[in-house]
Amino acid sequence: MDLIAEMGPVFLGSRLKRLAERLQSGAARIIDEAGLPVQPAHMPLLAALDRQPMTVGELVGIVGTSQPGVTRAIGQLVALGLVRSERGGDQRRRSLSLTQAGKAAMARARLLVWPRIEKSVEEICSGLSGPLLDQIASIEAALAARPLEARSATAARQGLAIVEYRDDLAGLFHDINAEWIETMFRMEPADREVLEHPRERILDPGGAILFVEATGLGIVGTCALRKTGDTGFELTKMGVRASARGLKAGEFLLAATIDRARALGADPLYLLTNSQCSAAIHLYEKLGFDHDAQVMEDHGSRYRRCDVAMRYRWPANED
Repeated sequence: MDLIAEMGPVFLGSRLKRLAERLQSGAARIIDEAGLPVQPAHMPLLAALDRQPMTVGELVGIVGTSQPGVTRAIGQLVALGLVRSERGGDQRRRSLSLTQAGKAAMARARLLVWPRIEKSVEEICSGLSGPLLDQIASIEAALAARPLEARSATAARQGLAIVEYRDDLAGLFHDINAEWIETMFRMEPADREVLEHPRERILDPGGAILFVEATGLGIVGTCALRKTGDTGFELTKMGVRASARGLKAGEFLLAATIDRARALGADPLYLLTNSQCSAAIHLYEKLGFDHDAQVMEDHGSRYRRCDVAMRYRWPANED
């Protein structure tokens, strides 16, 4: 028994509120998967401030919610470091604007959140017709059968693209890798050799450097193939910025790098890493790398931090 639905127009407001809560619950899960620390109610305010700075009163007029609610939400966004509140020309009014973190959050929302929600809602609403209450019932049934967040699981990969190395990207190749190396370890001579001279050490001998770009965020990761023998290649200097968490940019980039190694006839294709890089190791295993003692014996001394060596197992029909 569904009393609210049974009462029809009498409880229309309650039914719409219940439907909104179900939609917002799905949206909250999508936002969380994108790595954003906000709630669905924050998104209209962030979207408005992404256009231009505003006062609380102007926000109330644009989003159409109560001033106490907007004031409370803005306080939460200020505490999260996403919104800046400053005295304007009129000392009685405060101007609100996005911080750099707020702008980055909006870029992630445009890439990871809005397309998924839009696709899901379009799917749910497709073909609706007839009286309003019948349409609401159809939407409720669709959400019960398949929640909002389950309707576009693959949309998170939209907006990723592979970019080939250019000399003007040399600084990014260095900085993206230096970020993770210096956070977890110490820069070694073998690191500097490659990061400071990518063309001479990687490209000229026959290797490759790829980047992954995310719409709204720019270049967020890089990976290289260093030629180490007649056909041997080391997969090296793979790094993805923390700002790309949730994009699956690393998996996208690694798959593209393996494809490039295949095109180069890499055999063996191997990598050297450290057991502290557990997330990366899991990704390598997922895409086809196995732990290999012979690779460790042959190449492990290249880095002092190396305690894991892996080799890619090409499918039998590619041997």
